[in-house]
Parts: sequence; structure tokens; C-alpha cells
Amino acid sequence: MKTSTVQNVDDYIAEFPEETQIYLSQMRDCIKNAAPEAEESISYMMPAYKLHGPLVYFGGFAKHIGFFATPNGNIAFKEELRPYKTGKGSIQFPLNKPLPLDLVKKIVDFRVAENIEKKKRKTK
Repeated sequence: MKTSTVQNVDDYIAEFPEETQIYLSQMRDCIKNAAPEAEESISYMMPAYKLHGPLVYFGGFAKHIGFFATPNGNIAFKEELRPYKTGKGSIQFPLNKPLPLDLVKKIVDFRVAENIEKKKRKTK
């Protein structure tokens, strides 16, 4: 990314090379389709989605797309994430392979359900 002053996700994606923009747009579309009620913004200098609290984030890097589904998203899908480099709450999807959009959707669905359940517990 060239600068850290982007104001929206369109501007964020536009700062990357064309090939990376394709991956970023696919990630964005997948998240928005899985969580249409989520609020889209820029947080931590990357696209962020919130629904009853933080949901997921993603970002472009030189050789991968970073996906951040908090530690719970990684824990719940540990086996399916084995082919990818992961950290406590991060996943790296390499730019030289197709994005696993079915897996991303499952993780977003999991995080939506998790946040809805948290909200229910708080309102009781």
C-alpha cells in the first residue's frame, strides 16, 4: 500500500497493483455477501467489518492477503487452515493461489453467529 490515509475500502483497494486488487475485491465481496448487515470501514489501516462488535478484517501485502478473524475464527477452523500460514488471529492467503472463498465464507458465518450470541448474552 502506498499511503495510510485511505478513507474507504474502494480507496484502499485502488492503492494496490491490479493483480492484488482482484484478490482484495474477491475478499471484500465474499465478506459482504456472508455478512450483508456488517458495517464496512477502515480500521487499523485496513478494511474492517463490524456487526455487534469487530467481525473480520483483511489487508493486502506483497505476497499474500491477510485475513483477520480474531483468535476464535482461527481456532474453530484449525484443520481447514493447515495449508496456510497462521498466527494467533491472522491467516495468510498467498497471492499465487486462488483465495479459498468457501472457507472465508464459513469463517465469516462463524464470526457472525459468535457475535450475535455474544450480543444475546449481554442483553439478558
